[in-house]
Amino acid sequence: MPLGKILLYNTLSRKKEEFKPLKKDSVGMYTCGPTVYWFQHLGNLRAYIAADLLRRVLEFNGFKVRQAMNLTDVGHLTSDMDYGEDKMQKQAEKEGKTIKDIADFYAEDFFGNCKKLNIQKPQIVAKATEHVPEMIELIKKLEAKGFTYQTKIGLIYDTSKFKKYAEFGRLNLEESKAGTRLEADPERKQPSDFALWITNQPKHVMQWQSPWGQGFPGWHIECSAMSLKYLGEEFDIHTGGQDHIQIHHTNEIAQSDGATGKKTVHYWFHVAWLLGMNAVKMSKSSGEVIRLQDLEAEGFNPLDFRFYCLQSHYKSQIVFSLNALKDSMRARTYLQELVHRLLDYTEGKENNEAEKLIEKNKNAFIESINNDLDSPKALAGLFDFARQVNAWINEKNLSKKNAMQVLDFFKEINSVLVVLGFKQEKTKLSEELMALIDEREKLRTQKKWKEADLIRAKLLEKGIQLLDSAEGIKWKKTK
Repeated sequence: MPLGKILLYNTLSRKKEEFKPLKKDSVGMYTCGPTVYWFQHLGNLRAYIAADLLRRVLEFNGFKVRQAMNLTDVGHLTSDMDYGEDKMQKQAEKEGKTIKDIADFYAEDFFGNCKKLNIQKPQIVAKATEHVPEMIELIKKLEAKGFTYQTKIGLIYDTSKFKKYAEFGRLNLEESKAGTRLEADPERKQPSDFALWITNQPKHVMQWQSPWGQGFPGWHIECSAMSLKYLGEEFDIHTGGQDHIQIHHTNEIAQSDGATGKKTVHYWFHVAWLLGMNAVKMSKSSGEVIRLQDLEAEGFNPLDFRFYCLQSHYKSQIVFSLNALKDSMRARTYLQELVHRLLDYTEGKENNEAEKLIEKNKNAFIESINNDLDSPKALAGLFDFARQVNAWINEKNLSKKNAMQVLDFFKEINSVLVVLGFKQEKTKLSEELMALIDEREKLRTQKKWKEADLIRAKLLEKGIQLLDSAEGIKWKKTK
């Protein structure tokens, strides 16, 4: 049984709904994965942090989540409207490598970033190139039901045959038809029609035999084929970025629902953009790209970025700011320092209010996080709690037993947030770093707070986080 009612905003209905899974204790969840032709930037990673938060909230509520994710290594052309070159082949030619080498390298980089951000790896990671037979079989079903026609490009999905095509993306198809010239494929009946199987690129290095000629699959068909294979004809949740609503996910619905005659996905979960510092969408084409490695080079812990994302609701657009990230780093450090104070806490008097406050805050956390993943509200309540606990520690108004109860509470909610560590660093520091710590302590005794803070910041850049406590100065490594 869930810990409380779970509310999720469903793009399908454009409103918050109570989450009711198809099966009592388990959830099927599909996440649109990356096209592994280049590095994933912070905007991409924000969507995966949000999907991970969703999975962790469901697991926190007692559900067993079966998550599947695709890796696109063929068929995603330079236009999402399936015109142009294949992104994978274009990058392989640019770098002078094979497509497999490109896919393996950028997939490894992506999952390396996910690991740093405590994003759980889906139980199923499916490469498009390894599921072409499933795509062909799905296209055959669509053809048998009259959803397709042939052009010089290849086999095309006729969106006029799927009566609900415009509903999901709230599309105005008549306006689109009037304003679009189909120079790339003049045989296409509607601008919204899209390629299922592409046959007009004989120089493409990845080709498969099919009933429609030698070629390769369109981008959209892979997610339908793989989600149906691994999660069934009906499953609970499909996640992705807001930019997929009007084309990619609209086309998925047309394919999956068209082939099965069912509502394949019951809840659509879309994450708002994280814009670059110039308030434009992060993308390779715009040149507005910041990678996780760039933040690490500036001295940030990857979990500072996860925390930064959790401080905004997943449906709220963010304009990235280094100053805001620094604020998030300081906020996360405040909580981390409290954890280390609790780990090192010796003894004080029993506090009868501690257990009550923990229970109150646990209930408030559940209520917030179950309300469409309201992580900003959940974190705000957590900071109020942390300030009270810090005050009790300063006053020695907390027993060792109380301290362990508070730690257990932090560990429990951290299973959802995963932004804190619970081990005290024991490694020795170099003489140079110890000298900086000693210098900071001298400045603090002289009440030279600004100079002391500069040294603290310098140490943080070197991967050393200082933890001020009633028991004295402590430290931990952040990288």
